[in-house]
Amino acid sequence: MNLNNKVIIVTGGTGLIGKEIVSSIKKCNGIAINTDINLETKLDNDEVYCNITDEFSISQVINLVVSKYGRIDGLVNNAYPRTKDWGLKFEEIKPESWRENIDIQLNSSFVFCQKVLTQMKLQNSGAIVNVASQYGVIAPDFSVYDGTDLTSPAAYSAIKGGLINFTRYIASYFGKFGIRANCISPGGVFDNQNPIFVKNYESKVPMRRMGVAKDMGDPVAFLLSDSASYITGQNLIIDGGWTSI
Repeated sequence: MNLNNKVIIVTGGTGLIGKEIVSSIKKCNGIAINTDINLETKLDNDEVYCNITDEFSISQVINLVVSKYGRIDGLVNNAYPRTKDWGLKFEEIKPESWRENIDIQLNSSFVFCQKVLTQMKLQNSGAIVNVASQYGVIAPDFSVYDGTDLTSPAAYSAIKGGLINFTRYIASYFGKFGIRANCISPGGVFDNQNPIFVKNYESKVPMRRMGVAKDMGDPVAFLLSDSASYITGQNLIIDGGWTSI
């Protein structure tokens, strides 16, 4: 699973899962370009400021990477922007909040893909991995939130489900140009959540633990690598068996 100096843009590369994706790419001899709203642009460190909700900012990132390396071999859409009221229960969600979250998450992934695919098409090569979720495949089990004030936001399922099928669209449309597109769909990832939620969740998942961010890095690197050269349009569910029962 060698990435052989492939140049790969990772959005949200300073986040919980993003850090592990960047680390796995580097471990496999790839060049990970960490693009994040919390970074200053330091090309020598392959770190680039990017606001993925701003089309101009996305274009700047792509231009900088192409000017330095001459190509883009991979893109990982991992960034997870959301509004301040993210996490409200269904009855409390305002339509304008729903629209904004669809825009800053799903639509931003479309724009980033569209602009990167223009470069990949010129190269006749490339791989995209979009980070979706098990809740883009199945409905949430709301019983895991019993005893807490947590919930699964309604827009999350819509966004992640849309992203999975959009990925299939890309795979079908761009396959003839040697471009592959796949998803990973993580299950619940531990991030110091309410202990009651963690206990509820772990009692239901077959592997009896929540995922950790490190579980996601190597599968992404695999899908980007030539080891997955005939895999496209797929959704790799990394959930400890949650969706199998």
